[in-house]
Amino acid sequence: MNLHYRNEIKNLITLAIPVMIAQISQTAITFVDTIMAGNYSKTALSGVAIAVSIWLPTVLFGQGLLTVLTPIISNLNGAAKREQVADHTRQGVVIALILSVFIMLILYHSNKIISLRSSAENPIDPDMIEVAVSFLRAIMWGVPAFLLFLVYRNQCEGLSNTKPAMVIIFIALLANIPINYVLIYGKLGLPAFGGVGCGITAAIIFWLMFGLIRIYTLTTASQRDIRKTPLTKLVDFSIIKKIVVLGTPLALAYFFEMSLFAVVALLIAPLGQITVAAHQIIFTISSLTFAIPLSLGVATSIRVGYLLGKNKPILAKQTAYISLAISFMIAVIVALILVIFRSPIITIFTHEIDVITICLQLIILLAIYQASDYLQVVASNVLRGYKDTKSIFFITLLSYWVVGLPVGYILGLTDLVMEPIGAAGFWIGIISGLAVAAFLLIARMVYLQKQPTEIILKRASR
Repeated sequence: MNLHYRNEIKNLITLAIPVMIAQISQTAITFVDTIMAGNYSKTALSGVAIAVSIWLPTVLFGQGLLTVLTPIISNLNGAAKREQVADHTRQGVVIALILSVFIMLILYHSNKIISLRSSAENPIDPDMIEVAVSFLRAIMWGVPAFLLFLVYRNQCEGLSNTKPAMVIIFIALLANIPINYVLIYGKLGLPAFGGVGCGITAAIIFWLMFGLIRIYTLTTASQRDIRKTPLTKLVDFSIIKKIVVLGTPLALAYFFEMSLFAVVALLIAPLGQITVAAHQIIFTISSLTFAIPLSLGVATSIRVGYLLGKNKPILAKQTAYISLAISFMIAVIVALILVIFRSPIITIFTHEIDVITICLQLIILLAIYQASDYLQVVASNVLRGYKDTKSIFFITLLSYWVVGLPVGYILGLTDLVMEPIGAAGFWIGIISGLAVAAFLLIARMVYLQKQPTEIILKRASR
């Protein structure tokens, strides 16, 4: 193995491990919510499942838009233009505050979204709806804090400093557990909020996360030059335009990917609390496994952006392939773990036999989709490092909504091919969509890397 490969593997691991710990901690917050809500009641768990299916695609639209700050800042850092970092972060704050208003309005009116799926023929349990709507109206107060946290997290990670988010989100996880316990079960003289307590806790935790990362960026010596950059414009429309133009395709890609799961959850809802609970458990497990390729992908986008800023496209290309190889090997290991330990993994969440029976079927499908999921995440982050975000949007739209959802609907709820198989049909659809996404994203990556060097560098420096 040549020296660059060894060094690049080391760089990727150094960047990825803190991101992975941060992502696992962030996902573990939902993990804890699911366990506590499930132990409280099936209604609480099912209501939280419906709420999360609306919360995630909505807030991840904002996250997708803001996440483009990471490759922009890493490129500026590689090109020795750190004096421009503060201006980009400030405009990220402006975008985050505007987005917060729209997201909060959507969450407040979530009852109308849920009612689109509920009908006289296939009604959703009113108790589930009440829990879901109340959860969303509680968590919405944390939206501004969550998006502002993302802005400063992206600043730190763009500067190749991934540890602050790791520490802060781990602290948030530790704080989440006792607050959740108090609010869900009604301790310390407070009423038992049930599933709604998860939403209230999340809003509190988001403000804690924002406060901690802001304190860090205001005090750390490594960002002293960023803090001292003179304020030229409170609102810089040229930078906002750049962030929005590059970030909107990513935001839509995030939205289309997560809204696929949202629509699946809503389509499954009339099948009953047992099916919804099983789907939510498998989705939560998938969110935990997703932390691994996501962290490797973020590290890859940072390195690719940095190396392109240094005018080293050959090294950026090598980094992309190293990352894809690592992701595939890890995916195989994770798939084997899911299959071998499927029973003990599921019983962490529930001891209800009916729910466990469905989960044992779905977790095999979850294991099958690991390889394509890992490859598509890393490939999309490579494209993000190249600032080729439009292709990510179109590929995601095609893979999930033209392939994944129709296949899932046909197999899950209709008899066009076979007797409807419920939730399993939708997970087969998700597998199909991810496989198509992985193939197309890697093909696009290869095509870009074959372009003349001057074209690659010009795109990266936009």
